[in-house]
Amino acid sequence: MIKKILTAFLLLPTLLCAQINTERVMTIARNALYFEDYVLSIQYFNQVINAKPYLYEPYFFRGLAKINLDDFQGAEADCDAAIHRNPFVVGAYQIRGLARIRQNNYDGAIEDYTMALKYDPENIVLWHNLSLCHMQKEDYDSAKEDLGKLLKIAPRYTRAYLMRGEVSLKQKDTIQALNDFEKAIDMDRYDPDGWGARAIVRLQQGKYADAESDLDQAIHLSAKNAGNYINRALARFHQKNLRGAMSDYDLALDIDPNNFLGHYNRGLLRAQVGDDNRAIEDFDFVLQIEPDNMMATFNRGLLRAQTGDYRGAISDYSKVIDEYPNFMAGYYHRAEARKKAGDRKGAEQDEFKIMKMQIDKRNGATADNKDNKDASDNKDLADNAQDDDGGNKTRKKSDKNMENYRKIVIADDSEVDQKYKSDYRGRVQDRNVSIKMEPMYALTYYEKSSEVKRIVHFHKYIEELNHSKIFPKPLRITNMEAPLTEEQVRFHFALVDSHTSDIVANDKDAKKRFLRGLDFYLVQDFASSIDDFTQAILLDDKFFPAYFMRALVRYKQLEYKKAEAGLTEGVPGVSVDNKKQPEITALDYDIVKNDLDHVIQLAPDFVYAYYNRANVLSMLKDYRGALEDYNKAIELNDDFAEAYFNRGLTHIFLGNNKLGITDLSKAGELGIVSAYNIIKRFTDTRE
Repeated sequence: MIKKILTAFLLLPTLLCAQINTERVMTIARNALYFEDYVLSIQYFNQVINAKPYLYEPYFFRGLAKINLDDFQGAEADCDAAIHRNPFVVGAYQIRGLARIRQNNYDGAIEDYTMALKYDPENIVLWHNLSLCHMQKEDYDSAKEDLGKLLKIAPRYTRAYLMRGEVSLKQKDTIQALNDFEKAIDMDRYDPDGWGARAIVRLQQGKYADAESDLDQAIHLSAKNAGNYINRALARFHQKNLRGAMSDYDLALDIDPNNFLGHYNRGLLRAQVGDDNRAIEDFDFVLQIEPDNMMATFNRGLLRAQTGDYRGAISDYSKVIDEYPNFMAGYYHRAEARKKAGDRKGAEQDEFKIMKMQIDKRNGATADNKDNKDASDNKDLADNAQDDDGGNKTRKKSDKNMENYRKIVIADDSEVDQKYKSDYRGRVQDRNVSIKMEPMYALTYYEKSSEVKRIVHFHKYIEELNHSKIFPKPLRITNMEAPLTEEQVRFHFALVDSHTSDIVANDKDAKKRFLRGLDFYLVQDFASSIDDFTQAILLDDKFFPAYFMRALVRYKQLEYKKAEAGLTEGVPGVSVDNKKQPEITALDYDIVKNDLDHVIQLAPDFVYAYYNRANVLSMLKDYRGALEDYNKAIELNDDFAEAYFNRGLTHIFLGNNKLGITDLSKAGELGIVSAYNIIKRFTDTRE
């Protein structure tokens, strides 16, 4: 749907700007947006905003790019800015409404769509999304009213029939739902969703052959929807076509290897046909995703017992019993496993518990639970049902009643997201990245190139040093240090010899010492590098670059020692003598921090010192202190992407996810692509 919205907006007339350059950049940005280069497009929109901050369009389109990156807070903020500059832009309300929906702010989204409909009362998308909001709020009467208005405007809009059918299902009106689904199919027999929706009704009605036929059609029209295969497996399961059901689960997991329901249901089916070890693998996968899934835990326990892993089975049964203390089947199976494991006393305790529960049940001790209709809210309801051969063999995923542990789970609709191989194009939020701080800044000659251009780092004193021509290459301020090639390594070893000759000739020149210290640093001779930076400081205690680089090298030296200790720990053959190195403590990092304190005293506008000190404080888990330094860094440079990124992570470490996402959104806006994956992880989109 977003793609359709995007296409529509790109057909709007190009903004006529006074400056041809701005016009050109805007065109390039919109082209990048259309071709799904979202991160790149944001960089171009930034340029237009910096040049002409009074225009609404770059904010609007940047918001559209951000929503495609799942940066919903950032998209909402940009739409706010666009609406502030032009309150009559329907698209801005539309996109902000989408952003609010994805943040579960349905009331805010309803306000946006209602406002947009005042300006564009026949906009199908607006009515569609407004109806969805009312459905999410379980205001089914309002949803049906909206859908009725939508169908008057667009009587052949099949989506409206499907949505109204869904509302009818929520209201337990299967006849009306079926009528709407059949109407949608009659109007568009090539829409897979119509067939899939009708199949769900037929599954509920127990018409499994008809459901399978509908799902055959849906799969024929949309072969990449894992949910359809899972639902067809359910229909086949009820028709005792276990081979066909297993095939469908395999196909679903080929499409979506991380599909929870596919693994859970396939695990149940494998258990049923005696493929115990592979069934355990499926439940292991489920528990990786949902460690607290007690039904998967109990099923795995049963399978472990069958394969002779009684200790593993007892562990699983115990977890379930801790969560559901009145689950009789749990005690029964644990007692059996304990007997086989030789724990007679434990087995007797479980058998005594079962006997007591049976007596209590006969005496009506659990009668107070009879009126509780929601088993998921009362763990004491999970008891006794070990056999589900009669009655319904399925459950909803939300059903947490342990009585239903053997039941197949009905799949919700699932869509496969497009994956891209590039690191910076398309839906970069789908890339799995490690959550770690952006690294420390250094003064060096070599910097990694980036396809997503970030700010060029600058400080007037470093620029003056470069103008003095004392360095063999321009000195760069960067945290994207490039590794040296063989040729560059030889070059800097040669420079070490050259600088040594100069130092012998004049040992009072602080800058010569600093130059050699840089060369030692580049060839990874940290100890010699620190010695030279120290000598430079002793010769000129106002030369802050020496303090800055000494802090960095000391920090890297400490990190290297920690990594080395971690690698050798517990390794056979490593002698005790090798382990006598002193432990790295907070005091070691205090020495690093002291150097950075000196830099800040000598050059209070050197923003990178605040940033590096914040990183040290964060590593020491002094998050409050780190926040103060990141704040100062951003105050000095409001386009400091890495500071926003690290401050965002720090907020998240402190449990302030909303503040963290706001900062990460800004970091992504400024070119740190990995921010979007982290935003996606920490954005709460639960219904």
